[in-house]
Amino acid sequence: MSTHATGSASRRIFIDKQSPTAYHALVQTSEAVRAVAAEAGLDRTLVELVNLRVSQINGCASCLNVHTRAALRAGETAQRLGVLAAWRDTDLFTPDERAALALAEATTHPGDAALQETAYGTAREVLTDDQISAVIWVAVTINAFNRVSIMSKHPVRPQ
Repeated sequence: MSTHATGSASRRIFIDKQSPTAYHALVQTSEAVRAVAAEAGLDRTLVELVNLRVSQINGCASCLNVHTRAALRAGETAQRLGVLAAWRDTDLFTPDERAALALAEATTHPGDAALQETAYGTAREVLTDDQISAVIWVAVTINAFNRVSIMSKHPVRPQ
């Protein structure tokens, strides 16, 4: 087993710093996806809800930290953020948001064909083709960032 300069075999490499070209490409993809979402008419709060829900599923503390602040800046409420993990059990989310959240969950669990079919069917009822595509791209992108942060063990520090 190889060790790092510090002698610790368990210290994680921050892969965003180790491979900045690849990370920069991911950031550029995220910026393009954000533009696609805006062009499709998706509100910034809906995009942040998708980012947060996917990050909750994946258990990414770093992305939860970043996107909670972004959602609050975009005008999201503390109440809705607090119940996001149980969004199906509340009436606080619009039909568009519910469809986007279901589609994001299905994108995050690609092996669940029944979940995908149900989510896609619901999305087709309330979202445009451009919005469906944008939501899926948002979910794909945040899933990638989640993996970068989780595998790097990016810390979350008090603010």
